[in-house]
Amino acid sequence: MSMVDETRGLARDGAELAVTQRRVVRSEWIKLRSVRSWTVMALAAAVLMIAFGALAASVASGAVTQTGPRPGGGPFASTDPTAISLAGVTLAQLIVGVLGVLFISNEYANGMIRSTFAAVPRRLPVLWAKALVLFGVLAGLMVVATLASFLVGQAILGDGKNTTLAADGVLRAVLGAGLYLTGIGVLGIAVGALMRNTAGAISIVVATLLIIPGLARLILPEDWNTTLTPYLPSNAGSAFTSVSGSDTLLSAGAGAAVFVGWLVVLLAAAAVLIRRRDA
Repeated sequence: MSMVDETRGLARDGAELAVTQRRVVRSEWIKLRSVRSWTVMALAAAVLMIAFGALAASVASGAVTQTGPRPGGGPFASTDPTAISLAGVTLAQLIVGVLGVLFISNEYANGMIRSTFAAVPRRLPVLWAKALVLFGVLAGLMVVATLASFLVGQAILGDGKNTTLAADGVLRAVLGAGLYLTGIGVLGIAVGALMRNTAGAISIVVATLLIIPGLARLILPEDWNTTLTPYLPSNAGSAFTSVSGSDTLLSAGAGAAVFVGWLVVLLAAAAVLIRRRDA
């Protein structure tokens, strides 16, 4: 073999072994589908989304009688047929948020992150790959789940109480709900990367989605509350996942922009810390 042929062979072997973003994405995809509990969590979020929407529609239509007081402003008290069908978003967001956290924090917990970063020395491709893989999986699954939840809910509500996807703002709200849930999974990845601790990261995700918005309404002065709370991630999401909107929420377009902004900022912060802390 000539020196030229040997050099070409070495170059070819090097190219075959090179770390590329595509190969890192494939690796993260294998990780996601090989952990059964993560698959179960994603499917559970979709199933519960549909089931809770059906339950809310059954209560609203009178097919099921709800005992006890109806929570003010909650899905069972709503008169908006689209909001009734999408009642499961509140529960599903917690599941996908926790899934996002586990997708990265689990590697820190069991030490596998050392092997991952040894295989991908530049490190950031790992973060991008995890975000891309989870986004792709959840986008397809959650959009199908929200569409199914809407259709099932409207069928249960029946003529006179239901609506259609062709009505103003309905299709945007339904698809937006699926993409909102997808974004919450990515938010979980960013928080998990920032914290590197499963319990702490899950606590922050739950507090951000459920606790902080309620506390802000209770403890902030009214003018501060009106100014600041629409920009919280969950409230920004509500702006483009509701049909009619509200005086306390941003417009649908502004809400979507703010929600994406949160994801970009959190992922950027996670990238900076991974470069500095895990180098």
